[in-house]
Amino acid sequence: MPQVATTAGAPALPATSQPTKSIVIIGSLFFIFGFVTWLNSVLIPYLKISCELTNFEAYLVAFAFYISYLVMAIPSAWVLKATGFKKGMSLGLLVMGAGALLFVPAALTRTYALFLLGLFVQGTGLAVLQTAANPYITILGPRESAAKRISIMGICNKVAGALAPIALGAVALKDADALVLRLKTLSLADKAAALDALAARVVTPYLLMLAVLVVLAVLIYFSSLPEIDTDHEDETVAAANTNKSSIFHFPHLMLGALAMFFYVGVEVIAGDTIISYGASQGIALATAKFFTTCTLVAMIVGYGIGIVAIPRFISQERALQVSAVTGVLFALGALFTHGYTSVLFISLLGLANSLIFPAIWPLAIEGLGRFTKLGSSLLIMAIAGGAVLPPLYGLLADYSSPQHAYWLVVPCYLFLLFYGVSGHKARRA
Repeated sequence: MPQVATTAGAPALPATSQPTKSIVIIGSLFFIFGFVTWLNSVLIPYLKISCELTNFEAYLVAFAFYISYLVMAIPSAWVLKATGFKKGMSLGLLVMGAGALLFVPAALTRTYALFLLGLFVQGTGLAVLQTAANPYITILGPRESAAKRISIMGICNKVAGALAPIALGAVALKDADALVLRLKTLSLADKAAALDALAARVVTPYLLMLAVLVVLAVLIYFSSLPEIDTDHEDETVAAANTNKSSIFHFPHLMLGALAMFFYVGVEVIAGDTIISYGASQGIALATAKFFTTCTLVAMIVGYGIGIVAIPRFISQERALQVSAVTGVLFALGALFTHGYTSVLFISLLGLANSLIFPAIWPLAIEGLGRFTKLGSSLLIMAIAGGAVLPPLYGLLADYSSPQHAYWLVVPCYLFLLFYGVSGHKARRA
């Protein structure tokens, strides 16, 4: 039976229709990743109003969601080692469902801490799913086209992400501008009642999400998705790794994890802050609630470019370099313009960000062999950049301005440029 080349020394699946079926299944999971993740862009301004929060407190939404990747990535690898990829993915979906269920008591009691707990549990389920799905799609074919396959997954992810804020925003932020003005005129009792009604808006959407996640968990469990033995190494990789006893013997992986940390941080900032930033520029929430969708549409365009261009016209390394430089230029554009123009530059960060994740992942896990699962867990842990940088942005926004806080992303893109130029080449003899 014909074989295709592998990534990180792991055996590839047969070059038949099976990889196509597997890509479709994994693509559905990336759709779920995107839908759940980018709901946060609406939850931040929504909870800021309903729970009466500062910018810093509101961006703890991102912290609670993404810190789970840091806490749960290594346990996720243990889970996958015990269950295998397919059962582990089903379990991850069920854990996400439990997080969605927590939103019901959180909304009914308007308890911010419960909302944060629900987000943490959802992030935990996603940590399991991503620890399985990202190396799976990377290994599912030749290393040089891994970025193309991840770009396809990115389109699934970002199409869902573009739809999510529109869907939730239509419910949670309906007439939000008028409500914010009305709250200033209400008595304490009437204000509490209005905020309770606002908080209750998310109960039905999250119960629907729970039902969908449970159904998907069952479908994945009984699917034909095959297992891949990432603990196996081909002879070349095994020979190269004879003197390696831990993932710390792979400098390109360590630097790749730091690059992932900064990348996820700037991606989340670009998507999750833009609604509130638009409002700070004097744009009504009724309009601003669509801005995250604009950012994600820009990412979808970038993924389309990646599918066409990688590796035919541009290498993964070059794509990372161009993306990082573009990110710096767009960030500076946002910092030195105002109003809709400045918001447009933040949206265009989606275009700059689109090919960074697809490039970092294969570059970072190249040649890991039997360390692939652990290395993947480290990269998943680095997604905690989405937990650290957005609240830091919120803190800077509180103490300076939402616009000046975007200076935070510039050094992040500069490090990504370094990784694309030389950091991914670092090897220990």
